[in-house]
Amino acid sequence: MSDSTPAVRPTRIGLVDDHEIVAVALRSTINEMPETELVGFAGTVDQLLAEHLDLDVVVLDLRLADGSSPVNNVERLRSSGARVLAFTSGENPFLVRVVARCDVAGVLRKSEPVGVLQEAIRRAAAGEHVVSSDWAAALDADPSLPDAALSAQEQRVLALFASGVKAQAVAYELGISVGTVDDYVRRIRAKYARVHRPAHTKVDLYKRALEDGFLPLPESPSGSTQTP
Repeated sequence: MSDSTPAVRPTRIGLVDDHEIVAVALRSTINEMPETELVGFAGTVDQLLAEHLDLDVVVLDLRLADGSSPVNNVERLRSSGARVLAFTSGENPFLVRVVARCDVAGVLRKSEPVGVLQEAIRRAAAGEHVVSSDWAAALDADPSLPDAALSAQEQRVLALFASGVKAQAVAYELGISVGTVDDYVRRIRAKYARVHRPAHTKVDLYKRALEDGFLPLPESPSGSTQTP
């Protein structure tokens, strides 16, 4: 009897970078991951989308020779259905800060070890966010953010809920009902919306909590907090 189990489609990866040597290195990295396949490499988002419209994850260099806006590039790739990993050498902190506030799965330095990049691709393909210290520090680095004026209890709810604690556990920790937790989260979202800092998703809430110091910045593997 033949095995009728359908084959699992590899995770389709795209790369936008105008340095061929980066593509060569990334191809080698991805070849070590049997569950993934590098199906497209281009120097611009236009070129990539013209050839490959069924990508799961795109690794996107923030600074391209065509001068395109990294924010627009992220939006276009997300509109195509791909998750985006921002890939940067970190030489332009402004670009890192701007993109950190977009709908990216994570922000990674090109100097990261191969294993870190591989794990980031796996997590992005699974719909998870890759919370690197660079990403978190970029969110924390903008002093111009307007204050959402959260109450002390709202801050406690946000810190717990945004860090991944379930609503039931937040309720138990704070001695309130699950319904009250839900009410707090709605009020928190509304307050951030009023100051034009949307928090529609749990990831958005995590970003807002990092920005406002309600959660600590993740540490680098060496134990120190990195900056872009």
